[in-house]
Amino acid sequence: MSVDHTPADIPSPGPVLPGESLVCWRSAASYEDIRFDLCGEGIARIAINRPSKRNAFRPRTVVELHDAFSRVRDDPRVGVVLFTGVGPAVDGGYAFCAGGDQSVRGDGGYLDESGLPRLNVLDLQRQIRSLPKVVIALVAGYAIGGGQVLHLLCDLSLAAENAVFGQTGPRVGSFDGGFGAGYLARLVGQRKAREIWFLCRRYNAEEALTMGLVNAVVPLQKLEAEGVRWAREVLQHSPTAIRCLKASFNAETDGLAGIQELAGQATHLFYRTAEGQEGRNAFLEKRDPDFSDSPWLP
Repeated sequence: MSVDHTPADIPSPGPVLPGESLVCWRSAASYEDIRFDLCGEGIARIAINRPSKRNAFRPRTVVELHDAFSRVRDDPRVGVVLFTGVGPAVDGGYAFCAGGDQSVRGDGGYLDESGLPRLNVLDLQRQIRSLPKVVIALVAGYAIGGGQVLHLLCDLSLAAENAVFGQTGPRVGSFDGGFGAGYLARLVGQRKAREIWFLCRRYNAEEALTMGLVNAVVPLQKLEAEGVRWAREVLQHSPTAIRCLKASFNAETDGLAGIQELAGQATHLFYRTAEGQEGRNAFLEKRDPDFSDSPWLP
């Protein structure tokens, strides 16, 4: 896949969502299936750009999302990502993401340009989950199927009044037995999670708020601006505390993989201490380390 890494001083080519944004977006890279924009306040915006398909993803979409989220991870200026979908479509419909594009689904998964079946959205799920920065979902219109799972894995979620949530897996011969089932049950409870999957009903924004699936509901015209406001609040706080908190929340639900992330954050902190640096320096200087200045605290 070829990605044009456009300089970030090029204005973003038009709005992603209707209404005021509060910031000046600049295109950070050029993709086929997504939009990736940055602003000068430490906020990134990643948007699926397939409105005619209700922003359903295909393998290329997921590869591009993975690339954009990787760029965010490696950019020390960015602390918050607004994750959303471009809209409206020509018919006036909105969607955060309607899941996998069934038109490219083969017998073993979603077919890429070479005909290879892939389920690479699972890699994207883990990437969003482990990103040491805050991801805020901005849900306008449909968050259905695999799109509902992507929304689920974001740290915070803001829904427009037109948002619609639900699962379709059992209707289309599919299911998500990982985060899509287990983490959903952690958020809304076992009974409600089973209802969502077994009945494949749709739920409006207020119902999603009541069950704890979203943090807030706002008018569509104010969705992006509200996302920027939430991002600004996050950015006022300690980056290290936020990343350790995110890893801590994940550790409770993600088993050894979650504990590994939390341990990695602790190691990152330890490397920055005089005690950690003494161990490194002693090795490089070929001498025994001297930890006598590091007390055995209670």
